[in-house]
Amino acid sequence: MKTSREFYASDFKKILIDLTLKKKICRENEWIPPVFDALKFNVSSSAMGQPGQTGPTWQHCLPIKATCMVEIRESKRPKILTAAEDRNSSIKICLFQGSFTSQSRTRLQRENNNNNNQVFELVKFCDSLCFSVAMEHAELTTEQVLKRDIPWETYMTTKLISGTGLQLLRRYDNRSESHRAQLLDDDGPAYVRVFVSILRDIFKEETVEYVLALMDEMLTANPKRARLFHDQSLLNEDTYEPFLSNWFVQENSCKILALIVSARPKTQDNIVSNGEASHSKEKFTTLDDVLKGLVEWLCSQLKKPSHPSRGIPVAVNCLAALLKEPLVRSSFVQVDGVKLLIPLISPASTQQSIQLLYETCLCIWLLSFYEPAIEYLATSRALPRLIEVVKSSTKEKVVRVVVLTLRNLLPKGAFAAQMIDLGLPQIVQSLKAQAWSDEDLLDTLNQLEEGLKDNIKRLSSFDKYKQEVLLGHLDWSAMHKDPLFWRDNITSFEENDFQILRVLITVLDASNDPRALSVACFDLSQFIQYHPAGRIIVTDLKAKERVMKLMNHENAEVTKNSLLCIQRLFLGAKYASFLQA
Repeated sequence: MKTSREFYASDFKKILIDLTLKKKICRENEWIPPVFDALKFNVSSSAMGQPGQTGPTWQHCLPIKATCMVEIRESKRPKILTAAEDRNSSIKICLFQGSFTSQSRTRLQRENNNNNNQVFELVKFCDSLCFSVAMEHAELTTEQVLKRDIPWETYMTTKLISGTGLQLLRRYDNRSESHRAQLLDDDGPAYVRVFVSILRDIFKEETVEYVLALMDEMLTANPKRARLFHDQSLLNEDTYEPFLSNWFVQENSCKILALIVSARPKTQDNIVSNGEASHSKEKFTTLDDVLKGLVEWLCSQLKKPSHPSRGIPVAVNCLAALLKEPLVRSSFVQVDGVKLLIPLISPASTQQSIQLLYETCLCIWLLSFYEPAIEYLATSRALPRLIEVVKSSTKEKVVRVVVLTLRNLLPKGAFAAQMIDLGLPQIVQSLKAQAWSDEDLLDTLNQLEEGLKDNIKRLSSFDKYKQEVLLGHLDWSAMHKDPLFWRDNITSFEENDFQILRVLITVLDASNDPRALSVACFDLSQFIQYHPAGRIIVTDLKAKERVMKLMNHENAEVTKNSLLCIQRLFLGAKYASFLQA
């Protein structure tokens, strides 16, 4: 079987031959072999000419590029794209751009070291051509795809679909939504079988996109229809496998797969459908394979979206459905996916960004049921971001999912102390005063408020201080400037060989946050003032040099508090009250 890089190589060659010969740029045998070898990235000296020579590839690169780009730029349906689609190869042409790696370019340059300008022209030609084709496919919408006329009868003639399949398609295709809904209610599994068989057996891109658009429309209208893919009559069907290709196909495949997986029946003995319960000798795509592939693809979209506006929203939308699965949560945490969601937690204004924020927070809520994910959330900036969102959001569904997440996190680790320090009790009181239509939201707010009150009573002031220092989230909470706090708790700093004091000193080196640096300097000065051996201990722990470096810091608050610390270090507790005044 041909690889994606070699797939339809001869078709693309014929397209270029046809295009350039019609324009009378050159004769076929002058440029096609070397240019096409370059396009396949199987570059050899014999194909490209000996290093240092100007072969036919470079001779004709510019006119070939110019001709192709004129076709793409000036035609509504450029010949090169139309021909590619006719030969079912446009998706493979799109892959050329992604395959043209820096290693390929380096190899081209090395083998043609005296023709760098021409090498770059060929590279730009390949990139421009492939990008133009790829982006046209990227902008396809479901509505555009469903306007196509698909020749179903032709597929029956070639035995790619059965007579029964053709009858079902004739009843379903180009019908009203209500008519289709009735057909799916009456014979849903039969239509699913036809759709899956088309995706498995037919490779023409237009047809694949069309069937995926039908399925997307079907599931968008009623997501519960995903259960049809797990009907008993489909136990011998591999319903997961036929869902990968270009961006339009990936986008729709991903959404459809997420719904199918999340709708699969849960059984006590963990038997999973998709043919695994059948006695067929044919190897089916396992659920593990599907989920692993999906998680990896979704994370790649979050890191580097292949579509500028739809990549991240589609990925988050699918994760919101998939993270209900324990296996997906585990895989997502293992590939370090949680950190990719944190930057998306920020106040939103437009309808599109509100939906993205809601689905991101929904993902965090689902992860809040999984201990390894909670451990990551505890060391990230997730909590301050969630509190900022719930504080500023007016969208009820966003507030609800964030409040549910906070309720889940409250009893875990140091979250309670952080929530109190970040002012969540006051925010909850403010939220309770607002008019919400969802009674469950009010109940959850009451539960969160009671939980926070219990933690305020239970946590000593030094426990809260300790958590703040250990997490590196130093802020100007009331305890830092409270003389009573320092008098009552100064001996607690001696625990575990002055562990908290050592961490506080580490903040001076490790943090770039001016506020954290200011608070750390101030707290060291407080320790010097209130501990009988404060000067000696701080000096022995090598804090003096670190504080002195901060006296020239660009932030005035840091400079002020580092100076105060040095003054107390040099002058001692005797003059502390005078300096404080």
